Amino acid sequence: MSDLVVTADSGATSGRLMVGDAVFPCALGRAGLIRATEKREGDGGTPLGIWPLRRLFYRPDRLPTPETGLVSVPLTPQHGWCDAPADSAYNRLVTLPYPASHEEMWRQDAVYDLVVELGYNDDPVQPGSGSAIFLHIARDGYLPTEGCVALAEADLLAVLRLCGPESRMIIRRAD
Repeated sequence: MSDLVVTADSGATSGRLMVGDAVFPCALGRAGLIRATEKREGDGGTPLGIWPLRRLFYRPDRLPTPETGLVSVPLTPQHGWCDAPADSAYNRLVTLPYPASHEEMWRQDAVYDLVVELGYNDDPVQPGSGSAIFLHIARDGYLPTEGCVALAEADLLAVLRLCGPESRMIIRRAD
């Protein structure tokens, strides 16, 4: 299976995702690419580095099970992602309702209709070093993310077909 290589210029909030011979435009965090050692919760940076693709979550009410070699998990309205650094479930999937700060994974917009969990800050989790770094669907116009990498839905579906358990996302500066 293929690695996904994301490149962008310093300070850019958009870049390119390459897999095999294919190249796709992508959105990045509002703070651009930053060193993983400098990443902090809520800073809007996309962390440089090599991150395994853990699993795919998808909205079964909006999409059929995507074709991919990744573990695929259908989302439910009870899925959330903890972003509270002091909580024991920080940077983990949680069941809603959840008492600490969290993101809802079942969103009204289409951004998380397809969302791949990246293995960033999860082995082990470092409280406050950033959570919920995903590969997901881009907003119209490739608006910046909160630190994730985002592709058009059709592009993400094409990329997912090339992904398997050994696939990684490599995020690096182009300049």
